[in-house]
Amino acid sequence: MALAIEARALRRTYRTRTGWLNPRRVEIDAVRGVDLDVRRGELFGLLGPNGAGKTTTIKLLNTLLIPTAGSARVCGFDVVTQTREVRRRIGYVFGGDRGLYDRLSALDNLRYFAELYGVPAAAQKRRIGELLELVGLTGRERDRVEGYSRGMRQRLHIARGLLHEPEVLFLDEPSIGVDPVAARELRSTVAGLAATGTTVLLTTHYMAEAEELCDRIAVIAGGEIQALGTADELKHYAQGRRVLEVEAFGVTDAQVQGIAALPGVRAAGVEVIGAGQVLTVASEAAVDVQSDVLRALDGVRLGRVTARQPTLEDAYVAIVNGVDRPSVAVAA
Repeated sequence: MALAIEARALRRTYRTRTGWLNPRRVEIDAVRGVDLDVRRGELFGLLGPNGAGKTTTIKLLNTLLIPTAGSARVCGFDVVTQTREVRRRIGYVFGGDRGLYDRLSALDNLRYFAELYGVPAAAQKRRIGELLELVGLTGRERDRVEGYSRGMRQRLHIARGLLHEPEVLFLDEPSIGVDPVAARELRSTVAGLAATGTTVLLTTHYMAEAEELCDRIAVIAGGEIQALGTADELKHYAQGRRVLEVEAFGVTDAQVQGIAALPGVRAAGVEVIGAGQVLTVASEAAVDVQSDVLRALDGVRLGRVTARQPTLEDAYVAIVNGVDRPSVAVAA
């Protein structure tokens, strides 16, 4: 099996100071021994909460950070000792507005970055045209980027990252802050990359995006890989549970805590959606908690009550909730 990315016991420790009156030097383990294999041509997802180590892991793999310990190879080249060879073979796209020149057109942006990436002049016109077609910006390439929507900017970011025909493309939360319509177009663009044979490592907070796009998914939390497999394989982490969703208006934190303490309940949480709330309760499969939950919500205006099978998001929550935070050591 040909591998595009190999990581063994990858670790990154940051040294910083904490406190004002009595400052102390501390060490924070952002990544704590990550082992990872990504196959060539695979669309691989990396999921995790904020501060879990996703972006740090990507920066270690694409040579922007040096590992404190462990090793990693991309396309067979070591990320520390063969940095130049790695960079020739990778592209990096991150979420947000940085990395483009607003007062230039998309075409001029791509011409500029093509020069930086060393794309031969004779091949630039063909390559830029192919990429504009791939990301759906043909016809808007002469417009200034300052007039682009967030979704269009992100698609232009992807085109920029593909200019030098990288073997591996790192996509770090590319759909963050993008509206649903633009996010759908962005997912279509990313899915099209796999057809070209490009290896893609994607980080995201959106479970539906990961489930739709990724061949395999790793969940990182506390700086370590906690689970790895296909979306269906990861759902096994939520097996033995049933999920109850209750539309409500006015659920208090005290009520949520009381529901979480009910016999058979594994987890409970509330998400605010518009003017209402959705209470999600995960319980043991053999225990029907619906009547107890509704009694605990006495006095709360309720809407639809739904029981369903666990999803990838439920499995993700189950995995992440069982993980300790990254360690912090006080330096001598």
